[in-house]
Amino acid sequence: MKLATLRDGSLDGRLLVVSNDLQRAVQAGAIAPSLIHALQHWDECEAALRRLSDVLNDGRCGEAQPFDPKACAAPLPRAPQWLDGSAFLNHGRLMEQAFNTPPIPHFDTVPVMYQGASDDFLGPQDDVPLPSEADGIDFEGEFGVVCGPVPMAVSPEAALRCVRLVVQINDWSLRALGPHEMKTGFGFLQAKPSTAFAPVAVTPDELGAAWRDGRVQMRLHLQWNGERFGEPHGGEMNFSFGQLVAHAARTRRLAAGSIVGSGTVSNVSRGAGSACIAERRVIEKIDQGEIRTAFMRFGDRVRMQARFDDGRDGPFGVIDQRVVSAS
Repeated sequence: MKLATLRDGSLDGRLLVVSNDLQRAVQAGAIAPSLIHALQHWDECEAALRRLSDVLNDGRCGEAQPFDPKACAAPLPRAPQWLDGSAFLNHGRLMEQAFNTPPIPHFDTVPVMYQGASDDFLGPQDDVPLPSEADGIDFEGEFGVVCGPVPMAVSPEAALRCVRLVVQINDWSLRALGPHEMKTGFGFLQAKPSTAFAPVAVTPDELGAAWRDGRVQMRLHLQWNGERFGEPHGGEMNFSFGQLVAHAARTRRLAAGSIVGSGTVSNVSRGAGSACIAERRVIEKIDQGEIRTAFMRFGDRVRMQARFDDGRDGPFGVIDQRVVSAS
């Protein structure tokens, strides 16, 4: 089942059910007015939403309209919580190697995670207004999951059963601001502006064999200003989503609608490219002795699309965004 949110001027938008080919959609307001409502009442809404999805895909839905990603907000325009991990250890190890920093304690065994802002997510084709190019503007391609209610101290196996939806993410970063905020011990704030999402959130069964071991077994294809940047594979995730959700819920419950991200998709193979500029820069430093790639400038565009291993387009749709001046 594929779900999206139509902008309508309200805080949470209107829930859409989207066809398998991402060509048509139907409003699901008779079942749930918004996706957050559906997640909070999943046991009552899921079966009816799946029936509507079947009718839509069978071509029997007279109320179906063309699906327009430009009219969509993030699947959840706001969420109770946004928690982002760093589950691809290759990314962190590259940073340590390039800058000769001491390893994070227990990095291999305890997930690293920060709590981001969740009140103002960006849609898949929204411009990204930012205050200054000097802040080190960077994209970060990720996968994520949207949870139902998660009990405190849940096991990774049980945590995975709490996953309701899978999403594709662009977790924007301002790299010049991050080092100071990390040194304070309080974590990111200004270094993490609003996060963006692909238009469609999908139930895990939509991924078929590409949802395995609590990981999205797909490549995330990225282009920067129309040029290939990378296509790292989600299967190299060192911590599963079950482990990430369990880590987030170790000392507290998570409310329905909480989003947990994988962190930057990163592969050991240099040939896979990267999912963020910061990683390309540290690879340049390691392999060539100097950083050659600058961060983004106003007017730059980034495009992200997950694809199955057989080359088929993924079910999330496309993130295609332009960075602009906020002034």
